[in-house]
Amino acid sequence: MFHLLDKERTIAGPGFNRWLVPPAALAIHLCIGMAYGFSVFWLPLSKALGVSQGGTEAIKCAADVGFFAQLFTTTCDWQISTLGWMYTMFFVLLGSSAALWGGWLERAGPRKAGVVAAFCWCGGMLFSALGVYLHQFWMMILGSGVIGGIGLGLGYISPVSTLIKWFPDRRGMATGMAIMGFGGGAMIGSPLAAILMKYFATPTSVGVAQTFVVMALGYFVYMMAGAFGYRIPASDWKPAGWTPPANQTNNAMITTRSVNVKKVWGIPQFWLVWMVLCMNVSAGIGVIGMASPMLQEVFAGSLIGVQQTFTELDKTQLTAIAGVAAGFTALLSLFNIGGRFFWASLSDKLGRKMTYIVFFVLGGALYFSIPSSAAAGNLHLFVGAFCIILSMYGGGFATVPAYLADLFGTQMVGAIHGRLLTAWATAGILGPVVVNYMRDYQLSLGLPRAQVYNQTMYILVGMLAIGLVCNLMVRPVADKWFMTDEELAQEKKLAHEKALSAIVKGEAGHEHTSVATVYLAWAAVGVPLAWGVYKTFLSALKLLG
Repeated sequence: MFHLLDKERTIAGPGFNRWLVPPAALAIHLCIGMAYGFSVFWLPLSKALGVSQGGTEAIKCAADVGFFAQLFTTTCDWQISTLGWMYTMFFVLLGSSAALWGGWLERAGPRKAGVVAAFCWCGGMLFSALGVYLHQFWMMILGSGVIGGIGLGLGYISPVSTLIKWFPDRRGMATGMAIMGFGGGAMIGSPLAAILMKYFATPTSVGVAQTFVVMALGYFVYMMAGAFGYRIPASDWKPAGWTPPANQTNNAMITTRSVNVKKVWGIPQFWLVWMVLCMNVSAGIGVIGMASPMLQEVFAGSLIGVQQTFTELDKTQLTAIAGVAAGFTALLSLFNIGGRFFWASLSDKLGRKMTYIVFFVLGGALYFSIPSSAAAGNLHLFVGAFCIILSMYGGGFATVPAYLADLFGTQMVGAIHGRLLTAWATAGILGPVVVNYMRDYQLSLGLPRAQVYNQTMYILVGMLAIGLVCNLMVRPVADKWFMTDEELAQEKKLAHEKALSAIVKGEAGHEHTSVATVYLAWAAVGVPLAWGVYKTFLSALKLLG
């Protein structure tokens, strides 16, 4: 059975339809994308112990019970700020594990990496369920945070190299389709988790542990199906009837050679693209974390037709504007996922460098406009600006794998992408710290809540300016960094050339893929995604209504 995971077993024979690979990637990304939606569990978990003892409110910890004590306590409920560390762990482990094991993925193949990701992500959720049951937060940190975070990293980068090789004619679109799934995972997982928690909730249980178990089992089925759906093309495969256009072969920014991942830390272009991604993500991720309170504090009572500041609202009014802000967050999610496909596909026409220039110039102008639209009370301009900004935040993630393939070649792009995701781990700390601490600092100066985000927007403009400069400095990679023909042959010859040899000798059979199979594969991921978009759109209507 384990031989089915070998890379040589994943080489596609003649007749295989490449359009089966994107839904396989989506099956994995839609599952691990639930990392974005884990906050749906924080409120129930923050009162889980109190409810288990027949109450309705949380059992608060004593003032001297800090973070480390909460890891092991069984006598009081966890604080939401403590639970939020799991969210941080997700993205720190995603970036570090992708960097650490990206090279192994290229040698082992996407199927083996996908299977390991499934066991880590789903096994971590099951271990977390036990942690919820025993009220041991260290088990949740180890389960979902560490083990699950490793699954996130491997699952995230598992299809990148494969899709780029299957779609040399549409690199941006191909990676955009897969990474779109990571942005859409929370759209499916969050409402599904809410439904399951409501179903499993009892007078003595918030239903989180049972929800973890059910979701882990469901995700495992989908992720294993996606992993076994991965196929890689034979060496030097090209789409039928496609040849690189003349302007591409003459484009110095798109190489036909490949760089070994072991050398990438020393290449200036890698660090420039690292900064490009870090600055783009830092600006966007900071806003995502504060989108709901930002809208409420800036527009306050005007969201419900009352001309009152945030501090003048009563509890009922605060609840009402919180519902409107939830719609704002949902709308941003729709633009986040849509931007991943739109901008990555557009980059096939514009070029990656020009696409990032648009991100930084347009994004900087939009951030700069936020204080003015807020001061004018123009809700539509404020919301519209953030929707476009979040589309470019998602688009940055989806475009960067194709950018790397253009610069460093396709042979080890998955491993190089893994190294680059350390920029995401850095941004996951930098962005929220800048936004949150600047807000607290502005409040400490006595500024009205409607104005505490103004300076933050200008700081984010500065981040985008740094990213723009770094992007403009990107040049073609020097010849000395590329592998020689002999080194490239050595990299290819392990499992890949064994399989290619088998295909040449006729040992691998012709693979005819029916149109019905392709439609079924897309339906398997498209129907849940459409349901998630529908649920999110209903939430967004609260803002529009």
